[in-house]
Amino acid sequence: MTHPLDPRSIPKYVNQVEVPSVFKPTIVRDPSTNEELSHNYTVFITAFKQQLLPPGFPETFVWGYEGIIEDGSCFSSTPGPTFEAVRGIPINVQWVNNLTDPHFLPVDPTLHWANPNNIPTPEPPFQPFPPGYPLAQSPVPVTTHLHGGEVRSDSDGGPDSWFTAGEEKTGPAFIQSRYTYPNQQEPTTLWYHAHALGITRLNVFAGLAGFYLLRDPNNIIEPLLPSGPFEIPIVIQDRSFNKDGSLLFPNIGVNPDAHPYWVNDFLGDVIMVNGKVWPNLNVERRQYRIRFNNGSNSRFYNLKLSNGQSFMQIGSDGGFLRCPVELTEILIAPAERADVLIDFSKQDPGTKIIITNDAFAPFPGGDRPDPETTGQIMQFTVLDTPSEKPVILPPILNEIPQLIPDVPKQTLTLNVVREETDPGPIELLLDGQKWASPISELPQVGSTVDWVLANITAATHPIHVHLIQFQLVSRQLFDAERYLADWESLNGKPPLQHPTIPLDVEDYLIGKPIEPDLNEQGWKDTVRANPNEVTILRLRFTPQNVETGGSKPGLNQFPFDPTFGPGYVWHCHILDHEDNEMMRPMKVVSGPIIDNNPQTCCEVVVEGNTQLIPPALNNATISSSNQIFAEIEKVCPEKVIINGFIQKTITYTAVLDNGVEEENIITDDFPFQCIINREDANEDDSFTITGSSVLCEVFAKTQNFGTHPVTNEQVAYKFVGKDIIKICIRKS
Repeated sequence: MTHPLDPRSIPKYVNQVEVPSVFKPTIVRDPSTNEELSHNYTVFITAFKQQLLPPGFPETFVWGYEGIIEDGSCFSSTPGPTFEAVRGIPINVQWVNNLTDPHFLPVDPTLHWANPNNIPTPEPPFQPFPPGYPLAQSPVPVTTHLHGGEVRSDSDGGPDSWFTAGEEKTGPAFIQSRYTYPNQQEPTTLWYHAHALGITRLNVFAGLAGFYLLRDPNNIIEPLLPSGPFEIPIVIQDRSFNKDGSLLFPNIGVNPDAHPYWVNDFLGDVIMVNGKVWPNLNVERRQYRIRFNNGSNSRFYNLKLSNGQSFMQIGSDGGFLRCPVELTEILIAPAERADVLIDFSKQDPGTKIIITNDAFAPFPGGDRPDPETTGQIMQFTVLDTPSEKPVILPPILNEIPQLIPDVPKQTLTLNVVREETDPGPIELLLDGQKWASPISELPQVGSTVDWVLANITAATHPIHVHLIQFQLVSRQLFDAERYLADWESLNGKPPLQHPTIPLDVEDYLIGKPIEPDLNEQGWKDTVRANPNEVTILRLRFTPQNVETGGSKPGLNQFPFDPTFGPGYVWHCHILDHEDNEMMRPMKVVSGPIIDNNPQTCCEVVVEGNTQLIPPALNNATISSSNQIFAEIEKVCPEKVIINGFIQKTITYTAVLDNGVEEENIITDDFPFQCIINREDANEDDSFTITGSSVLCEVFAKTQNFGTHPVTNEQVAYKFVGKDIIKICIRKS
C-alpha cells in the first residue's frame, strides 16, 4: 500500500546543500618518470538508507554508488561520489553489482527489457504490484554509462551490457565490467548513471547517478573561475515519497491493458538537489560557479532567480561555450548540463534568493508547476562577508570548430504508437523502428553528417547520442500532420517491419529556420527536439579537438577503435520513453571512403541464428565465409529496392555422443533488403550491381550455451551471425 507524503507538509530550506564527496583513485605511475599513467577505482553499486527529507522525517531506502573517497573512508551516497578526472590521464573503473535483493520498484516485464531470467512476456490480466512478477524483480541487472564520454563501446555502459550481482547473468553485449575512460576530450561536466535495458528509469530513480568532472590543467579559462568551495555541482531531481520516507513510484500504468506499471512521464511532487529535498546553500558575497545537471526522469526545468538578477552561462554539455552568455532564465531538459556563474557580491547580508522553476510538465504541453512545491528548487542565503568583485572573463572562451557535412543527410522521425480506443501511449519510437529492429544508423568513422529530426509527437524529446559531442544547426516549424500522413502512406503505421523509407521534410517546412539560442551554440550531447519542429543536428564521428577540415570519412582519430565492440546507441533521454522503445542501436563502421562517382551505396544489417547439430564445443574455432546473392526486384520513382540473401558457411568443431570430435560445415541463407534513394530514377531505368561486401561477425551468445547430455561439457547450441552488407549500384 502507498501512503503518499503531502509535499506541502515538508519544510523547505531546512536541509543544507551537500557537495558530493569525491572518489579517491589508486594512481598508477611510470616507475622511471613518476608520471601518472592512470587513475583506478573500484565502485560498488549498493543499497542503503540516506536522509533525503529534512531532519525529523524518516530516512529513505535508496540505491547508490560506494567507494573510497578522499578522506580514505568507504562511503556510499546518492548521488554517488564524484569522479575528478584529468584530461590526458585515463580512468579505469571496476564496477561491482552488490544488489542482491529484489528490485524495490515495479519492473514492467511487458516492456523490452534486460530480462535476466528470460521470462515470457506476461499476458492480461496482469498481476498488481506489489508483488508484481517475482522473476522480473530479481536478480537486478545494472550497467553504468558515462554520459557525454568519448569511450570505446565496450566501456560505454550500453543497455545490453548489463550484469547481475556476481556477474552470474550478463546481457548479450556484456564483455567486461572494468571500463576505461580515456579523458582525451575537452574539460566539461559529465555524469554517470544506470543504463540497463528497459529499467533505466527505475534504477536512476532509485539513486544510480553521479558527477564526473573532467578538468584540463592546461586550459587557460579554468584558473579564472571560482573553484574549491565556490564551485558547486548541482543535480536537480524530482521525487515523490510515502509518509514512511520511502520513495514512491507509480505502480499503475498509463495504459495498463498494455503495460501494467509503465507511465510515459514520471513527474514527482518534491524537488531534490544533491540528494537533499529543497535545500539551502549559504553563499559568500562573491561569484560562484554552479554546474547544473538535470538528473530527472522526465521533468524539464526553466530556472530563474527570484530576485530577477541575471547570471552568466559559460558552458554546456560538451565544454565551454565560445562566448559567455548573460541570461535571466535557462531551460534544461533531462540530461542537459549548464555551467553557470552567479554573482552574489552586490547582495546584502541575509538576502535569500530562491531558484524557481516555471517549465510546463510534461513539456511543453502540460501544466505549470505548483509555485509552492515543484516551482521551487533551492535557496541561497547570503552571508555577512566582505564583497569580492567577480572576475572579468575574456570575450572568447573556446574555439569551436565549424563542422561541414561530407556525407548525405539522414532524415529521422520521432513517433508515438497509441491504441485507437485508448489515448495512452503504448510505446514511442525513433524512425518508426523498435529497439530490436536491424541497425539503421551506421555512421562511418571520421564522417560528418546532418541528422534531420522530424518530431511528429506532442512532446519535446531530449535526444542523446552516445560517443560524440555534436552541434545544433537549426530548428524549423513544419506541417507535422501532413508529413505524418505522407510518411505513413509511404511506410505504413509504426512499428515498421521493414527498413524505414525516409521522407524528405523540405516540402513540409514552414517559415525560416531558427538558429540555436546563444547558449546552445557549443558542443552538445543532448538536445531538445520540439514538437511540430524539424531539428537539425550536425554529428562528426571524430574527437572534439580535431580542427575544422581535419576529419574525413574513414579516418579514425579517436584514441581507440570506435568500430570495435557491441556499438553505441542514440535515444530520447526522457527515461520513461527510453525504456519503452525510444532508443536505437548505432554502429560506427570503418568502410572505404566513397568518392563522388555515379554509383550509389546502401548498407543494411542482417542478423540470424544458426542451429548446430551436434552442438559445438565451447572452445571451438569458428570461421565463416559469405557469398552475397542479390537482384534488383523493383524500380519505382526515386526508389530502388534490392532483395537478396547471404549464403553463410560456418565451419566448427563438434562433439559426437561417443565423445569423438569432428569438423562440421553448415550453410544457411539469410535474406536482406536494401532501399536506395535515387532522385534520377525512372520506372524504365535499369541498374546493375557494381559491388558488394559484407562485414561478418559470428559468435555464440551466453544464453545459447548448455551442457552436453553425454560429455557434460559446456556447448553452444546456436551461433549468432550479424552482418553489415554494403551494396553498390550504377545506372546501366
